[in-house]
Amino acid sequence: MNSLIPSYTPPDFTSGQLHQAPVVKTLPAPGDGVVPDNYHGTSNYPEYVHRGGGNWLLAGESRMDSTLVLKNETIEVVEARRVKKGDQVVVGRTENGEEGIYVHTTGFDPPAAAGADKFSFRTRGTRETPFSRSYDELYQVLRHDRDHGYISWVLGPAVAFDKDSRDAMQGLIENGYCNALLAGNALATHDLEAAFFRTGLGQDIYTQNLRPLGHYNHLDIINEVRKRGSIARTIEEMQLKDGIIYACEKQQIPYVLAGSIRDDGPLPEVIANVYQAQDAMRVHARKSTTVIALATQLHSIAFGNMVPSYRILDDGSVRPVFFYIVDMTEFSADKLANRGSSQAVAILTNVQDFMMNLWNNLKK
Repeated sequence: MNSLIPSYTPPDFTSGQLHQAPVVKTLPAPGDGVVPDNYHGTSNYPEYVHRGGGNWLLAGESRMDSTLVLKNETIEVVEARRVKKGDQVVVGRTENGEEGIYVHTTGFDPPAAAGADKFSFRTRGTRETPFSRSYDELYQVLRHDRDHGYISWVLGPAVAFDKDSRDAMQGLIENGYCNALLAGNALATHDLEAAFFRTGLGQDIYTQNLRPLGHYNHLDIINEVRKRGSIARTIEEMQLKDGIIYACEKQQIPYVLAGSIRDDGPLPEVIANVYQAQDAMRVHARKSTTVIALATQLHSIAFGNMVPSYRILDDGSVRPVFFYIVDMTEFSADKLANRGSSQAVAILTNVQDFMMNLWNNLKK
């Protein structure tokens, strides 16, 4: 595996308590969307179940708050609402082999540093943290995953409010650094507003000057899209020539727009049913090897809960899934970690500076 991708060390199932672990137990689901009592709820770490004789099965794509279902000697991770009556659901709420379930949290940990101090300053990322190394590692990861992975972006509308960051995101899409885009109505609306009016919420995306009656612009562009029935047709008929959504359409990059109770319009492509939106987002969560979430707390946490911390490759090797969250404050990063996505790396800055750093280092 490429040297910049940490290698995975599996558990030693021949030692200690794991060697003595019982066979995992399952119970049939009593009904569609109903799981048995004492079901095992998953994390986003690698999770194994013991089938006996030292045979431990690794769940292929574990993620937060789902269940383990045994099917034909494979373990599938299934959201409780999607479990079918009779499915054999893993039960047990211990995590160290006591009930044949092992949650492996240290598989990608580097070797312990010799002579490391027990106490030290600045062990947690804050606004004072230097992010030079984080950026350098991200550049390498993106170059690698452009050719060997699946890069998903989770964008808030702030990316479209600035000319340079919007241009940078378009460039990254056009140069292969985006395999899927996850966002809401606002990102797409204001990006299309910028493509036609050169404004974001009525404010010029370069000069930041307010345009007369500019507060109508995003509503007008929504109306234009709804009139034509699709974003693709609007881009063609209104001859829009730039932007994030334009690049996705032209490069045939899939995007999922999940609805919100706050939405204006919304655009026709916005998925109003939250569970349909969740399912559409999960399609990309299951493929992602790198996720970059920018200035959108709710979408970042939602997608973080869907994404495993690892991916099993075609050759059977296991690699980490990288997750970067970019925001002005520590709150969003802390919130994401508190919801279980502890592998998320925070870069605390405004998204415009972040996008320009990324583009200036990755453009050809």
